[in-house]
Amino acid sequence: MSQKTVLRSTALLGAVALCLSACSGIETEAKYPTGLDRNQTGGDNNIYGDRESIFGKDKGLFGKKKKSVDESPLGVNSFLWRATLDTVSFMPLASADPFGGVILTDWYTDPASPNERVKINAFVLGRELKAEGIRVRTFRQELVKGQWRDAQVSEATARKLEDAVLTRARELRIAHLAEQ
Repeated sequence: MSQKTVLRSTALLGAVALCLSACSGIETEAKYPTGLDRNQTGGDNNIYGDRESIFGKDKGLFGKKKKSVDESPLGVNSFLWRATLDTVSFMPLASADPFGGVILTDWYTDPASPNERVKINAFVLGRELKAEGIRVRTFRQELVKGQWRDAQVSEATARKLEDAVLTRARELRIAHLAEQ
């Protein structure tokens, strides 16, 4: 074996050993994301760490401070998400996807009107808290001769639900800001 080959092999083994020793400080235990940050819990529970780009903390491409958006790990605005869940909490949930922003309820029958049932599909559309950030679709069925039949739903019903979600989201945001 030539002296160059021995030197290359030694250098390669040294580089591999250096890389492996650098990996010893990496935490390998999996943690389930809770979505809580230190402002919501009062502690340091943010498992994702501070959000920082290559340009510095909260900085954009040209050194300007980025606009403040909801910092939660959800794919949508956390206030709208929680407000929607609070608003439809009396109904059984069929599905809830916090990253896609979709909440689907199962059919709900009010004990006061057993011949009618309703279902809600709610869509949280963005990361900002604004009126266009929530869309609600309502469905209603009536019991006719032992069969559930689709019935008309007023457009005002969906708007009232959207307004209720937005009102609750504003309350949650105000409470969050008061904690800080």
